[in-house]
Amino acid sequence: QVRLVESGGGLVQAGGSLRLSCAASGRTFSNYNMGWFRQAPGKEREFVAAITWSSGSTTYADSVKGRFTISRDNAKNTVYLQMNSLKPEDTAVYYCTADTSLRVYPVVRQSLYDYWGQGTQVTVSS
Repeated sequence: QVRLVESGGGLVQAGGSLRLSCAASGRTFSNYNMGWFRQAPGKEREFVAAITWSSGSTTYADSVKGRFTISRDNAKNTVYLQMNSLKPEDTAVYYCTADTSLRVYPVVRQSLYDYWGQGTQVTVSS
């Protein structure tokens, strides 16, 4: 069983920055592909970013490319999402997720992830 706990959300003005953290339980965090998704009010949950366990390869949604950066610290069992140049349309609940299947590519599909955090709210004011 893997437990994921997100933190770092909050209220920020447009153009500002936030860094989300996701602390994971489990002794084999270094073997998990990790991802971030988000869900805005009235919308479907959507992919934001992912990072592999093997090479640290990353992939991003087009809407956040160049503004968001996903990274991981295996020594701390933590994955991060650095969000810069935030826009009001980035307002959403952000979820951390883990894929424990040892895939060697960044995972974009929600259905391939095994564990999810409870989410953290990010609100960007205009």
